[in-house]
Amino acid sequence: MIQKYFHTQNRRNFSIAMVWINGGSNKDVVNKKGINQILCSLLVRGCKGFENLAFSEYVDTHGAELNLETLEDGMLISLKSLDEHFKKLFPLLDLIINKPSLLYTQFQKVKKSTINTLIKDRENPFNITFEKWRKIVYLKHSYAYNSFGYERDILKITHNDILSEYENFKNRNKYLISNNSIIKNKSFEIFNQNDGKNKLISNHRLKSKNNHQDRNSLNSYVSTHKKSNQIIIMIGNQTCPSVSNEYLPLKILESHLSYGMSSVLFKLFREKNGLSYEVGVFNPFRKENSPFMIYLSVSNKNALLAFEILSKLWKKLLSSPINDKEIYLAKLKLRSAYLTSNQTLDEILQRKIKYIGYDLGLDYDYFTKLREINSEDILKATKKYLTKPFLSIYGDEKLCNKVKKIWIENF
Repeated sequence: MIQKYFHTQNRRNFSIAMVWINGGSNKDVVNKKGINQILCSLLVRGCKGFENLAFSEYVDTHGAELNLETLEDGMLISLKSLDEHFKKLFPLLDLIINKPSLLYTQFQKVKKSTINTLIKDRENPFNITFEKWRKIVYLKHSYAYNSFGYERDILKITHNDILSEYENFKNRNKYLISNNSIIKNKSFEIFNQNDGKNKLISNHRLKSKNNHQDRNSLNSYVSTHKKSNQIIIMIGNQTCPSVSNEYLPLKILESHLSYGMSSVLFKLFREKNGLSYEVGVFNPFRKENSPFMIYLSVSNKNALLAFEILSKLWKKLLSSPINDKEIYLAKLKLRSAYLTSNQTLDEILQRKIKYIGYDLGLDYDYFTKLREINSEDILKATKKYLTKPFLSIYGDEKLCNKVKKIWIENF
């Protein structure tokens, strides 16, 4: 079933249609991690009336863009073309969702391509460090795993597994949004709707599940030893769903820490001490408990000093409220980032369809909710979720062990 949403603002001479399918890599089962990534890639490799090459040629000759992405909580399909071609291309969304070819030969190609991507990812130390961080933070939760899956699992996935997963895919809730009124035309009722009505998702609030596992200084630490001239540090924890009232206070904290040259992390690690190669905060939207993590990369000679500074900062965040002037600036930067992303139709529609998919509702009132948040709200959320963080570190073994000692003493 699908619910449709027509976006009347920001008319252009081109049209975009986006479909959100509830359920992405969180639907992957044990020993088959990556199956939904493969399924998503296969959807655009041929469908009823179009072989693989014929399909791509049809899209390309109309100067259109068709993109698919598998996320933790869902899949996103995006079609973009000039208005004059949109009527011809729009039915493709129905075909790739309801009548894909899912051919064995294409499955083999996608499988091989996925494995090659995973092999390349293994060469990136940030990916390695993050992979281990989320493993200890989320344990066996679906967020603990890479959306692309793992080579050992991909090798086990068969073509029949994909066909079986597609049966599951057909029953998932789907949402369509477009700036073209064609989606309201009955001659283009390519998707079924619940009772024929376009009901908005209720903007309900979920109680955040406090499913943080028991931890101590040892099981909250993980390291990867590698001879390297840099140390990578990631510290943080899982927090709350994006639908929670506690999510925006943490988003303001992210802005305060990492947005722009006036941010705390930039001034502390780059401006004052010249320590970090790269520093920032990772706090994405998630339907369930979102991660909040500070990451940084420093040279070996500065590793211990950087970790000492980071530890002091973390403790300060848990004990001292942010003053009103800094909160005002953090909100301003967050608002500015939002408005910047509001300049392109692609970003507007993508944000709205995700709001719907994440149960926030189409008309989620971002700015009003920001204005209501104060320093007490931020400190309360910080204490609730970040008091017992998890640490993943990558680099020289001796330095990692020294950091581990400091970690045990302080956390």
